[in-house]
Amino acid sequence: MSALHNRKNSLTGSRRKRVFELLVCWLRKNSRFAWLMAAIAAAGLTTWLTLRALHIRGVGQGTGRAGLVARTGVIEDERRAFSKYAGSESCRDCHKDEYALWENSNHCLAERPVSAAADAIAFAPARTFRHGSQETRVQLSGTNFLLTCVGLSRSNETHRALRVIGNNPLRQFLVTAPGGRLQVTEAAYDPISNEWFNVYGDEDRRPGEWGHWTGRGMNWNSMCAACHNTRVRKNYDPAADSYHTTMAEPTVGCEACHGPLKSHVQWQARFGKSGKPDPTVPRFNKSQVVDYCGFCHARRVDLTGDFKPGDPFTDHQELAIVDLTDTYYPDGQVRDEDYEYAAFLGSRMHTNGVYCLDCHEPHSAKTRLPGNWLCLRCHNGTQTNAPVIQPVEHAHHKVFGFDTNGAPTEFDLTKYNPKKIEETGGECVNCHMPQTVYMQRHWRHDHGFTSPDPLLTREFGIPNACSRCHADKSVDWAIEWADKWYGAKMDRPARDRARWFARARRGDVSARAPLLTLLAGSDSAYWKASAVRVLEQWLAESAVRDAILRAASHAHPLVRVNAARALEPLAEANDPAAADGLRQLLNDPSRAVRVVAASALHPNVAQDSLAAAEHKHFLEINSDQPGGQMMLGAIEFRAGRFEEAYKHYALAVAWDPNSAPIRHEIAVLLSRMGRARDAVEQLEIACQLEPREAEFAFKLGLAWNEAGSLKRAVEAFEKAVLLDPKHARAWYNLGLARHRLGQTDRALEALAHAESIAPSDAVIPYARATILAQLGRFQEARQAAKRALEINPGFNPATDLLNELR
Repeated sequence: MSALHNRKNSLTGSRRKRVFELLVCWLRKNSRFAWLMAAIAAAGLTTWLTLRALHIRGVGQGTGRAGLVARTGVIEDERRAFSKYAGSESCRDCHKDEYALWENSNHCLAERPVSAAADAIAFAPARTFRHGSQETRVQLSGTNFLLTCVGLSRSNETHRALRVIGNNPLRQFLVTAPGGRLQVTEAAYDPISNEWFNVYGDEDRRPGEWGHWTGRGMNWNSMCAACHNTRVRKNYDPAADSYHTTMAEPTVGCEACHGPLKSHVQWQARFGKSGKPDPTVPRFNKSQVVDYCGFCHARRVDLTGDFKPGDPFTDHQELAIVDLTDTYYPDGQVRDEDYEYAAFLGSRMHTNGVYCLDCHEPHSAKTRLPGNWLCLRCHNGTQTNAPVIQPVEHAHHKVFGFDTNGAPTEFDLTKYNPKKIEETGGECVNCHMPQTVYMQRHWRHDHGFTSPDPLLTREFGIPNACSRCHADKSVDWAIEWADKWYGAKMDRPARDRARWFARARRGDVSARAPLLTLLAGSDSAYWKASAVRVLEQWLAESAVRDAILRAASHAHPLVRVNAARALEPLAEANDPAAADGLRQLLNDPSRAVRVVAASALHPNVAQDSLAAAEHKHFLEINSDQPGGQMMLGAIEFRAGRFEEAYKHYALAVAWDPNSAPIRHEIAVLLSRMGRARDAVEQLEIACQLEPREAEFAFKLGLAWNEAGSLKRAVEAFEKAVLLDPKHARAWYNLGLARHRLGQTDRALEALAHAESIAPSDAVIPYARATILAQLGRFQEARQAAKRALEINPGFNPATDLLNELR
């Protein structure tokens, strides 16, 4: 399943200081509020609107039949593509051992038809279980596997399960819905405990919500099929809002990882006994292996809907990485449902050449050795890049297979049993690959291979493995023991890096210089790309601008694609260097870079170019989700076609009515259309949906001002600064609004707050100067105007005001 079980809406804004990081892929600064307010002198209530990116993890789609989307010629014809596949059964005779490992694996069982042999135990005898305020009943009626639960009618409906998705530790079921859809039930079965449960726990999701099992967030065609089957084409028809989904083979077959092998089967049938080398078998290098694992084990945006093994990841997906949102923790640990690929790219293991198959047997997908023995294959002095680890000395806990002096006591790997482990702190993975539970029962290891650091927990709330286990102990207790055991080793470069990213997320300029150093010198492309993503908030600084321009020509596409995204606001501001850099990226070797560059420059891209065709294809294959409609609407918005934009935005709202960022964006549009009261209504809904998001309250204040209610605007601004006391623009606009209401002293107080938060913004002291001048406090007004000119010597309004005050 894709990243949806922890997400109630397609676009969420909770816990994000920079709310516009939430908006759909590659959209930024494509719209502006039209809040028009005549302020004193030349100072006005400003907007500071930014559209940022949310990574929605979509899945594939292809050409299929005439009339369906994606007929842009940028992916292979469906019939031609599928004709190259032989199916997993054709591998059995020659590869018996590998086939035997695979056929009982979670990959083989990723999706299958329901069957009496495997599923009767889940449905018979009938049982009912409660979740939140709802009940679900499951039963076997003849040969029909039935689930009765709340459906789109908002009352109980009975559905017949056709297929099973997932295996261990949980199984969900697929039922049919109109328009060629399969929907994934929220009711899930745990085969280990023989229990039914709801993957949302007691959230009580309701019909009409994006994340309800009947909604688009639980639509198999869009959100699940590509990673639970082989070479899937989603084939969405936007005109009919329907699907004709096809695939090379149901479930994750041999060719999902090896690529199409029909030519191999045919060659072996003709020349297999000739002794000649088989020219039809692809040989993938380490990078290609990591990329084809990453296709399903990553949180990402789909660009093509047509990934196949051997292709670069960045030719088909755009990866969610550590950035200004809280999708990941600042040290790279997963926070949301982020899967393994990105964390692994940022790990020391990946930097030192480790890849997936070093640890995982590819056909069973299980680890090659149990427990600590897996890690000690390399950390035993045989590998030059791996430090030697003495488990007991290193862990400071009892370790299975070793005595208290660190001497091995057990060499029989078959005797390893996790249930016999006396202290979980003696297991490498429990400290360096902490687990997070998803869908209530699915525990997954973090693949960032971080080291626990309780000090980062105290400073920034970054979790550490010590406190995960010792939940009854204080963080200070954990810090004391970590320092006692490891001393100066705790002061690692990774600690500094985590601090820089955590501070950058808070807007702390002290992080800027070390992040620029990291961008210039790190040997990790992943962390370079992440540095670009957090540095972009300081694009106005020449050092940052120049560094990101240089990053646009980095050797690794992950760095280039994030540099391209960062350069878009500069290009929109008519920065010639940024625009030129983006134009060069239109011909980049990586498709992700080309698509992002085309999005940034749209519509100023030659429509007959490959980049334009790829960008169009990308928009089409994502048009079945709210984020896709937002992207299409933003293009119409930027072109000034507001009515067309409204159609897309309204559809996004209908598909995800509980998404506050979508409500915000339609408010932006309504404002531009002159529908101020409608804009207020949408922003009030956004504030109700996410009452702790200061940015929405701020925009509501601007909207109320445009609608003619300055009093309500002040109330909204006051709410914004209460939620976020460091919101400089909210303080600034609050000051101006209070002044217009005659609250002069309180206005100057608010402007002083704004100036203390944003000391490099010349507009704020200028606004203060205009108020002071109106009050006849000319000396103070001159000082404030001079302060504005110290910040920006070319700020003409301040110069004019000084001349008037002489």
